[in-house]
Amino acid sequence: MANEILYFELNTGAKIPSVGLGTWQSEPGLVGQAVEAAIKSGYRHIDCARAYNNEKEIGLVLKKLFDDGVVKREELFITSKLWCNDHAPEDVLAALDKTLEELQLGYVDLFLIHWPVRMKKGAVGFLPENLIATDIPSTWKAMESLYDSGKARAIGVSNFSTKKLGDLLDIARIPPAVNQVECHPSWQQAKLREFCKSKGVHLTGYSPLGSPGSTWLKSEVLKHPVLVATAEKLGKTAAQVAIRWGLQMGHSVLPKSTTESRIKENFDVFSWSIPNDLFVKFSEIEQARLLKGTGFVHETLGQYKTVEELWDGEI
Repeated sequence: MANEILYFELNTGAKIPSVGLGTWQSEPGLVGQAVEAAIKSGYRHIDCARAYNNEKEIGLVLKKLFDDGVVKREELFITSKLWCNDHAPEDVLAALDKTLEELQLGYVDLFLIHWPVRMKKGAVGFLPENLIATDIPSTWKAMESLYDSGKARAIGVSNFSTKKLGDLLDIARIPPAVNQVECHPSWQQAKLREFCKSKGVHLTGYSPLGSPGSTWLKSEVLKHPVLVATAEKLGKTAAQVAIRWGLQMGHSVLPKSTTESRIKENFDVFSWSIPNDLFVKFSEIEQARLLKGTGFVHETLGQYKTVEELWDGEI
């Protein structure tokens, strides 16, 4: 019998469901249907963010599912994220309150600093003139007060390099529970993964399929011969293999789809496993980061002059 790996435990003691539905780039009109299909298929973890501009629609669906008795609030794990233009300590609480209002919730299970990047208040889009220097310690202090208040049952970060996570851990009163980063067989995050493990920070992988739905990202993750061969041998899809690989590596994964059949397929990853002789071959896959964050980098403006600085060389 395969180890199902339904949950991972966070440093708060809470359990994070191992597979969640990603909602980045899920279009309005489609995202609500996707969340409903996912929850009805058994998903209990929904990954949201203020910056995705779709929390209001997700909130309407959650309310309907609660009202109809499909699922209870306490059975779900809902994540949201603080956007770069709300990093000022006085804006952090208001940003979460806005998210809670749109999601029609009293609390989120996890609230993350979306990027280690700060923009001017009210900034829209990715104009370099909006980039300003971060003050992660003071932003984190405000995040800690959200945890104290119970409005965020856990707090964490996203897109933090090993160094940036280490710097935060050095000053944090409440350590981050999660670092959510790009993670898939073609970007396995070996250094960061080891560091997270040693510090009790859970790693969540976004774009676990290599973001095949993004037109502006050239991704061949699911076409890699190791994935294709493994899928053929196991009678699974390459996407299922990529998700299961993540679970067996010990991190939660956030596959994103708005197609009901794929949403269901992506959740069928618990009753089987990748045997060791096939699993070891994943370590041979050539590594390359897909999402480089170039919109947060500028030669003269903001904090990071190069992509290397943003990721502290982890590229």
